Amino acid sequence: MAGTATRLLGSVSAVFLLSAGAWAETGAEIPRNSFGLPGLIDLPSAESAPEGFISGSIFRFKGAGRTTLSFQVTERLSGAFRYSKVPGLNVGGTDLWDRSFDLHYRMVDEGRIRPAIAIGLRDFVGTGIYSSEYLVATKSLTPGLKLTAGLGWGRLASRGDIGSPFGDRPPLDFGEGGKANTDQWFRGPAAPFAGISWQATENLTFKAEYSPDNYALEVAAGELEVNSPMNFGVDYRVKDMFTLSAYYMQGTELGLQLHFDIDPRRSPYPSGLETAPLPVRPRPAPAADPEGWSGAWASDPQVQPGVQDAVAKALAKDGQELEGMSLSATRAEVRVRNLRYLAHPQAVGRTARILTRALPPSVETLVITSMVKGMPTSSVTFRRSDIEALEDEGSLEILRRARFDDPLAVAQPGLVRADGVYPKFAWSLNPAMSVSLFDPNNPLRADLNLRLGATYELRPGLILAGSVTKKLVGNTDQLDRVNTSLAPHVRTDLPYYLKEGDPAINSLTMAWYARPAENLYSRVTVGYLERMFGGVSGELLWKPVDSRLALGVELNYVKQRDYDQMLGFRDYEVATGHASAYYDFGKGFLGQIDVGRYLAGDMGATVSLDRQFANGWKVGAFATFTDMSAAEFGEGSFDKGIRVTVPLALALGKPTAKTFTSTIKPLNRDGGARLNVDGRLYETIRDTHQGTMQDRWGRFWR
Repeated sequence: MAGTATRLLGSVSAVFLLSAGAWAETGAEIPRNSFGLPGLIDLPSAESAPEGFISGSIFRFKGAGRTTLSFQVTERLSGAFRYSKVPGLNVGGTDLWDRSFDLHYRMVDEGRIRPAIAIGLRDFVGTGIYSSEYLVATKSLTPGLKLTAGLGWGRLASRGDIGSPFGDRPPLDFGEGGKANTDQWFRGPAAPFAGISWQATENLTFKAEYSPDNYALEVAAGELEVNSPMNFGVDYRVKDMFTLSAYYMQGTELGLQLHFDIDPRRSPYPSGLETAPLPVRPRPAPAADPEGWSGAWASDPQVQPGVQDAVAKALAKDGQELEGMSLSATRAEVRVRNLRYLAHPQAVGRTARILTRALPPSVETLVITSMVKGMPTSSVTFRRSDIEALEDEGSLEILRRARFDDPLAVAQPGLVRADGVYPKFAWSLNPAMSVSLFDPNNPLRADLNLRLGATYELRPGLILAGSVTKKLVGNTDQLDRVNTSLAPHVRTDLPYYLKEGDPAINSLTMAWYARPAENLYSRVTVGYLERMFGGVSGELLWKPVDSRLALGVELNYVKQRDYDQMLGFRDYEVATGHASAYYDFGKGFLGQIDVGRYLAGDMGATVSLDRQFANGWKVGAFATFTDMSAAEFGEGSFDKGIRVTVPLALALGKPTAKTFTSTIKPLNRDGGARLNVDGRLYETIRDTHQGTMQDRWGRFWR
């Protein structure tokens, strides 16, 4: 269990270290409580951070240690995942490591007289150590002075209750944990609470509260002494980057908190660090170049190679790669691989500028086709005259005049592959971390590894790839724990893989990507697909360029790898597969449902919802429900988690299409486990399709 604290702390640290360029400039004035959400000290308030904000906090005092990752999902809805150290509450009086989820919804906005009003659920899944519900109101009395008051249930009614307005609160029956305790919500005694905050200066805020949480469990365990319901605190905001807080709590103890706020809507790298694009070159008047305007040059076989070479060189300087080109008297299509820009419209816009400088003047139609893993994924068509006329206008007008198509629908004969593109070899040598999970004796077991990776693209769509890891330093090999899972050990044997895999072949695959027909994409991958499984994986995806909906099917036949992660296999083998539906709801919200068979042989479905921002940030959550019983699944009852994707441009300070993704799961169990095959089709192609391109179109002229 404690390994989850390591995972959460490591993920929070990685996210915020990579986010140095996206610290919040607004919204940090919203006070945060010790649970990492808007509030006073232990109490909530009816406030919200700006939409999209991602926050992390680390809080410590004698009665608790809490590490929280929170996200402002919409303008009104906040969510949080927390891992807490609760002293003295485990078997034998040892510390309890507890996971909890919170939801906070602002129902009413503050008006001239009306307060803001919010409703919330704290620790509403699982063991319920902090389980409570609340209704809270906050009103600004002066620009810097705010009053908060409300009613709490559950733990927020453990002193000074006024009765049970909605009936008795039944005993908590959490079974294996991981399930919502809905029968307890807003039941049992209710207690009033109140507090006040005063923002004395731009960076300094004082807080005081009357809290109905008397920490009865911690007091009974002999870990805490409580003398007063009053808590006092002070927040100091440091250069918009983070907030340091100090608290005097329960009349006996001091508490400290470090809180981070980042705004994923900001650019992933400071403006001006990228190279300027080439300016558009207007065509000469027809009288100045009558042959060029007539199109007679198209009959000269020497023209296209010269033009193609010039375009390839200009694109290479811009961090892109020309894969092929077709050219006629009035139309040019270029097939381009974007190697640098996270916002794909920026790559398209720069390519359009380059074409105005390289093409003969009779060419009016410009078709820019995006290439991903050797596949043409979308074509954007412009009129050259629009590019020339709108360079100094906003990006919206050129978007209105652009046309998106499937490349197979608009392709014309005469495509000439660029020289030297295939075969293509690339390699990398980078540090990598391995973290142990579920070690109750030491939550900080980790290895620092060196990872060597390489790819060899033999031809368009045919890719040989692999990586090898060697441990430099660490202590995961000291793990000594017997796996007691009742299900096939498809994920819970991870400690053995960490212990014995040194060095390890992380993956070694041959993948073939193709376009069978319009709107269709295919992938076949064979080899050592991931750390624990090898075999064959096949996928087919239907996704029109301009559609919000995509449908896919994936089939896999895999065998479990040996713990040393070299070339051998264990006895377990399984056929898995899923039918998937993907939908873009707009405003960056992406939904996904996968239905099928998982690695342990259980049948069920995974529901996912992600929020993606125009600059590449992505935050999401998922839950998997299968026919595996809660008892067989074990602690947690079903698989669930959250994931955060951060643009690496934040750390590098320059444009790059690469990202870092961290998945945070409360538990790593065998039920609902899916194969971790690289390069699934929807994520591979989506950024080059119309919906995501339009969301990021503001960088077209950058």
